[in-house]
Amino acid sequence: MIAADARIALDFSVSPGQASDGPEGRKLLASWGEDRPQGVHNVLMDKAYEGDETRQLVFDLGLVPVVPPKSNRIEPWAYDKEMYKRRNEVERLFRRLKGFRRIFSRFEKLDVMFMAFIHFALTVDMLPLC
Repeated sequence: MIAADARIALDFSVSPGQASDGPEGRKLLASWGEDRPQGVHNVLMDKAYEGDETRQLVFDLGLVPVVPPKSNRIEPWAYDKEMYKRRNEVERLFRRLKGFRRIFSRFEKLDVMFMAFIHFALTVDMLPLC
């Protein structure tokens, strides 16, 4: 999922349960990066996305990856620790989505129905803001 903050999801995709997050996240970033808003400069990522391939994709899109290196990195890099603290906003969005029982237990058998319910849940989550 690509999210702007704790309330606004910009894009998401559904992947098989056995698939790792990295390749799916790179596909999502590559497709989103072409049409991104002009004011976006930083990409806050979880450590699951700190691989060289993902970081290079973010650099190629003209963005700045904000992700801490894993502890076993031979050459760790510097990152904006204050900006990285805002990653919890996306985690809060996930927590609110999991408040919908149909999402956290995945009752839907078809991906299209599951994605439709995620759209519905995101819409309902935004209603208090209006």
